[in-house]
Amino acid sequence: MSWMRGITCRIRRRRAARAGWTADMAEFRAAQKEARRKGEWPEHPGPPPTGFSLLPWLLMGLGSFSNLLQGKTPNPWIGGLGLFAFNSLYIYVVFRSFVREKREAVSTRVALGAMCLITCGLAAGYGGSWLYFFPLLGLATGACLRGPRLGRVGFSLTALAAAVSVFRAGWDAINVAYGTFLSTMVTAAILSLSEAVRELRAAREELARQAVEKERLRFSRDLHDLLGHTLSVIVVKSEAARRLAPRNMDAALSQISDIESVGRQALTEIREAVTGYREGSLATELDRARSALTAAGVEPVVRQSGTPLAPQTETLLGWVVREAVTNVVRHSDATRCEITVGSGAEQVRLTVTDDGTGASAAEPRREGVGGTGLKGLTERLAAAGGSLRAGPSPRGGFTVTAELPTESEELLTTVVAATTAPRAS
Repeated sequence: MSWMRGITCRIRRRRAARAGWTADMAEFRAAQKEARRKGEWPEHPGPPPTGFSLLPWLLMGLGSFSNLLQGKTPNPWIGGLGLFAFNSLYIYVVFRSFVREKREAVSTRVALGAMCLITCGLAAGYGGSWLYFFPLLGLATGACLRGPRLGRVGFSLTALAAAVSVFRAGWDAINVAYGTFLSTMVTAAILSLSEAVRELRAAREELARQAVEKERLRFSRDLHDLLGHTLSVIVVKSEAARRLAPRNMDAALSQISDIESVGRQALTEIREAVTGYREGSLATELDRARSALTAAGVEPVVRQSGTPLAPQTETLLGWVVREAVTNVVRHSDATRCEITVGSGAEQVRLTVTDDGTGASAAEPRREGVGGTGLKGLTERLAAAGGSLRAGPSPRGGFTVTAELPTESEELLTTVVAATTAPRAS
């Protein structure tokens, strides 16, 4: 009874496939109707083809079936069994041909070979309308074999159909050979093109999805950099203004003026971040670092030497200065911070060192890379051919060291993204 269960399972699977195909067709027709109502054409090419699209071609065998019913076929039991076996194998092969793994399976190729033997036997034994099983065999072959071997197989199958047809029907059988060749090649071409279009569409959708994710990541990185640094500066200057207000109102007003300036600059940078055209300047970032460190009660020491830097290099180093100084202001409890920029013929090195006592528990400082900003910068500098190291200094405090090649093609490519996607959040 196991064979009965197997047949029942196959029937249920085919009913489920039929139901899914019907639902896809209904959805496609609804999309077409809505698109025509709007004067457009839907991009979706419709439901993927299945074995049901090749089943109507079995009607080509009605002539042979009619001969069996009318008693015009000798040995009808052999013809009936052959017809049943051919139709069963045809359905088995075409339904498996629309799944890559199944059509490349050995069982599918064996079934296709059995179809070829049955077709040759029926066509050679009966001739007439039985010769039209060769085009049906060509349909199944084209659906199953879509690759570099299709040409050889198609010509071989056409030659076989021509030989058997000439043996049974003379030279008038050229139509059978032509139909066999045409059904094999056209079926393979149409199904291969349909599969390629769907794969390209899926790839395009995946690229679009990745582009959306990349843009979201860019925006989150910019917000992390801009708001994290700017709000830290505003908080530090606000605390300084509060301390100075009781004894030196002019100094407090100066700090408040700086807060206003920082806030306006932050608004400008956020607008630029939204449009994705923000570029960084190392000199600007060094000036902001001096102001932020001074307001936080940290003595800034900035040293810059060597040849002028390329704008792309300055952009990346500017992000490093911004992130490192923000961490000094927020977490270090330092009294002195040294920023050193040195450029040579082949390499640029930026070092930010403080004499603090350590980081907060929320962002523990350890050898390697600490918070999310430094992690993102490490990845970006690595992509540009550089490196970023962060960890405790041997003399106490914390040191961030960034190294970049003076000029490199990777740097030019990476910084285009760096101006719009500074760091991972």
